[in-house]
Amino acid sequence: MNLQVILCLDDDPNILTQIASELSAFSGLFDILCADNVHTAGNILEELKRNDQHVALFICDHTLGEDQGVNLLINIDNHPASKGARTILLNDQPNLDVIMQAVNEGRLNYCMTKPWAPQEMFETAQKELTQYVLQHNSDDLLRYCSVLDQKCLLEAHIDNKLASYRNGFIESALGVSDEALAQELIQGLHEYFALNSEHNVTRIYSEDHILTHEDKPNSFLWFVEEGEVALLKRDESGASHEVARLGQGSLIGGMSFVTGDVSFSTGITLKPTKVIKLNRTLFSQVMQARNDLLPLFSSYLLRHFNRRLKRSISTEVKLQQTLQSLELAHKQLIEKEKMAMLGQLVAGVAHELNNPVSAILRNSDTLRDNIGLLINVEMSDVARDKANQIMADALLSRPMSTADARKKAKVIEPIIGDRNLARKAVNMGLDDTDELQTWQKKLHPEFDETLSQWDMFYQAGSLLRSTNVCAQRIADMVKSLKTYARQDDETMHEVDIHEGIEDTLVMFENQLKRVQLVKDYGELRAIRCMPIALQQVWTNLISNALDAISTDGEIQVTTRETVFRSRKAVKVTIRDNGMGIPTPIKNKIFELNYTTKREGHFGLGIGLSVCRQIVEHHGGLIDVHSSAGEFTAMMVTLPYSPLTTPSKENI
Repeated sequence: MNLQVILCLDDDPNILTQIASELSAFSGLFDILCADNVHTAGNILEELKRNDQHVALFICDHTLGEDQGVNLLINIDNHPASKGARTILLNDQPNLDVIMQAVNEGRLNYCMTKPWAPQEMFETAQKELTQYVLQHNSDDLLRYCSVLDQKCLLEAHIDNKLASYRNGFIESALGVSDEALAQELIQGLHEYFALNSEHNVTRIYSEDHILTHEDKPNSFLWFVEEGEVALLKRDESGASHEVARLGQGSLIGGMSFVTGDVSFSTGITLKPTKVIKLNRTLFSQVMQARNDLLPLFSSYLLRHFNRRLKRSISTEVKLQQTLQSLELAHKQLIEKEKMAMLGQLVAGVAHELNNPVSAILRNSDTLRDNIGLLINVEMSDVARDKANQIMADALLSRPMSTADARKKAKVIEPIIGDRNLARKAVNMGLDDTDELQTWQKKLHPEFDETLSQWDMFYQAGSLLRSTNVCAQRIADMVKSLKTYARQDDETMHEVDIHEGIEDTLVMFENQLKRVQLVKDYGELRAIRCMPIALQQVWTNLISNALDAISTDGEIQVTTRETVFRSRKAVKVTIRDNGMGIPTPIKNKIFELNYTTKREGHFGLGIGLSVCRQIVEHHGGLIDVHSSAGEFTAMMVTLPYSPLTTPSKENI
């Protein structure tokens, strides 16, 4: 007798025989019972109730006297022995009213028309019985796989097991302390190996015994029962540092054992330590034999990883705090060198400002004395128009070399008849013989006097031009000084890199007078950068070049377009013919606090270190080529646009 039943109701004995035959494959798991009328079916249900059996599938014909079959199907869920049964309605011909009645009552699962196709009854019953088993026998699905839908039942079985494990992972650890969870897991391991005594998994290690080796493969898992284990981690220099200390109930080698990666640290016993040691084969055997230990181990492992993560986060927070303090100190040190460099430059700039200021004062005095003469001078209208033109041209003209002026004066001297007047005429641009002869005819006999008057207008224009040049010179130096002294809070800009280099050269102009400066600029488009930060690079490199050379030395500043890491870039080279850098110290010049400044020259030893940081944060590279006693070339390569935006906090 099976606990589940297939109940068939039809008034045709042949139909019942056919159904029983076609469903005989299910008889091993389901009793197949037949009834030819509603009364008999009711008696069968009562008998099933007394025997604690249950109808899994009810197959019913609707033509049993005034739709009694349909009525029984509709009410089948009301009987205790058939509650939840799957239902199939048999029709001699499609009867929509009967079907709709059963559908509306929610009691019909399948409708089959007589006669049905071969295998239709079996396949339909198999499908409906599978659904019933999934709903009412979910804990024993594998038992039905031989006759019902195997794929569907296996998938449901796996899902149920996974859900059970998932719930176990959470519920098994709720409200349980780490110590209690570890003890429960270790106790379970002891229970298993007590029944499998051929495996000796308990070990007692002496002090200084190594369990895991950093950066080496690990195939074992250690559960610490007694004792203490330290985890050591090497730094860049190879020195080992203790990063954690683990005691009773701890897990050693968990991460590398589970992931297959090399060990993160070296585990070493600090005193005699008792452990349970498992390899992967033994671990798999235990977990397969004791399914209840898998959720415990998963929870235990998650807690182990969680503790490690918390330690890592705590360490990271401390490191971040330390790093912020170091960055603040570093920025203060950088600013200190910047201000010290600025102090050195101010003296030279002040000296340079004195020359144009003195020139402006002289020009102002001369113009003040001559302005009355210019206003009151008497001359013809045509001569005054020419005078105004000469003064306007003088405002825009560039000084002529002495040799060229002397050469042109010799040509027109026979026409004018006076050497000094000839030189004045050349300065005013009156060096064309035809034009001079024309003016002589127009102004005769006042030509010589008018020529001297025109020279007054030329001198006034020349003085104004000189004043403007000196004022622009002062503005350029002040701009460079303000730019260098400004706080470095800028963002990225598209700029001409030559402007930053020129501003820096202006700052050093007083010192550059004693050397030969060669500028060789290439055709470059605008570069996206932090220009003030880069100006600090140019300042350091030019300052170093000036310190490296003696009087009459040479500094070359060259810019070219190049390719850097498969991208278009700018290459700036600052080369001096000074003392050069000896090979032993060439690799040290970018280190913090390393300086090669001679005695009496200021240097904190952070200039080139800062330069490298700035350049690298722009996605570029700074390099040096040098030969002792011959030259030093500092080369800065910068992409036109960095892949990532540099952060000023890191520069």
